[in-house]
Amino acid sequence: MTAPQPDATTRIHRALAAPDPSIRQRAAMLAGTYPAPEHVDPLIARCAVEPDFFVRDMLTWALTRHPEHMTVPRLLAELAAPQPQARSQALHTLSKIGAARTWPGVRGLLKDHDDEVARSAWRAAAVVAPAHARAETIETLATQLGRGDTDMQLSLSRALIALAGSAEDTLSAVLRTAASHPAMSDHAAATELLWADPDAGFAIDHARKVRALAGSPHADR
Repeated sequence: MTAPQPDATTRIHRALAAPDPSIRQRAAMLAGTYPAPEHVDPLIARCAVEPDFFVRDMLTWALTRHPEHMTVPRLLAELAAPQPQARSQALHTLSKIGAARTWPGVRGLLKDHDDEVARSAWRAAAVVAPAHARAETIETLATQLGRGDTDMQLSLSRALIALAGSAEDTLSAVLRTAASHPAMSDHAAATELLWADPDAGFAIDHARKVRALAGSPHADR
């Protein structure tokens, strides 16, 4: 197969904004199949506004097919974008690239006010945080315990466990500390259970029930 000619490249870029998501997905696939410097900016721009999950996934794949020196600086610039989706999708793509030099940018969004951006930053941190920064990162992420719905809390727990590695003592300490905070205690307990037995699932509901029973006036009867 030969690379697309200039007119074909223009058609690919136009197709990235087509009304039909299947056309946009195919355009992203072609841009990744035939990597070229001129594809990078249109792909990143589309990431910021693309509503379809599967198309976004293909956009990320296409970007990972391009050299890091072309994509990483542009993706890092997106971390300062005002649109939450631009930031979250850039973080997602950086996590797939896995370049260690992206860590300072990722670290700056661990407490982002937007839930999806923060969750993407947690996942990226689990991949790109250097070993010497893991304990500090765990302490930062522990301040987010109790945030969001069950799916978001599971994402945070998985990130904390992935970061543990050589910082297991730090994770144990922060979970013990969080256990004394009502807003964090259930999430901390569920994280500890998941860490001890990954096959057991995320028992946040069980942790809530245990705390509720412990606080019941009939608990000691």
